[in-house]
Amino acid sequence: MDELVIAIDGPSGVGKSSTARRVATKLRLGYLDTGAMYRAVAYECLRQRISRDDENGIRALVRNADLRITTDPSAPRVSINGRDVTQEIRQPEISAVVSAVAAVQEVRRILTAHMRQIITEQERRIVVEGRDITTVVAPDAEVRVLLTADAKARIGRRTAELGERADEATITDSIIRRDHDDSAVSNFTEAASGVVVIDSTHLSLDEVVEAVIALVPAHG
Repeated sequence: MDELVIAIDGPSGVGKSSTARRVATKLRLGYLDTGAMYRAVAYECLRQRISRDDENGIRALVRNADLRITTDPSAPRVSINGRDVTQEIRQPEISAVVSAVAAVQEVRRILTAHMRQIITEQERRIVVEGRDITTVVAPDAEVRVLLTADAKARIGRRTAELGERADEATITDSIIRRDHDDSAVSNFTEAASGVVVIDSTHLSLDEVVEAVIALVPAHG
């Protein structure tokens, strides 16, 4: 099989996960949600009552964490220290602390190494989405995409996704504030050289998926 790594970056609520999962399914590739890895660490910090300001505690946790994530796009799961946290990590309270966890450089270093290992284990046939994927995690990916959308569209999509689990004010804060916080440690608003920008503001999910697939050499 030919290698095919598709790297997708983008801000919160832009539709990276939905797009990446559909692309992976259509092309029979693995799927890696790197944001879920950071969220799992944030969840474990909350569970162990490690403060978001306690960088030493966060470092110690991530060094010793047993973090596992599946790459099946039809059933993505993530666990940490023996707990399946697939559902729990999507709660609004996780979004409130994940940026602080991701700002710790050792967390980024350890998780980036883990991501690269997973890509290798998948024989480099995988769709990877998150932050810094096109520039840090998989800069040599065969397809590199920056997925964007205006803030109103992103807030609307996240509101529809969470339903009654969060109010619009919380969702707005989680998207706008998190983008601001995360921009201090990763670049996901400007495309690096060779990265294709897809603005999904006025596109359906199917249209975005087809736009990504069209970038694959055999499908272009």
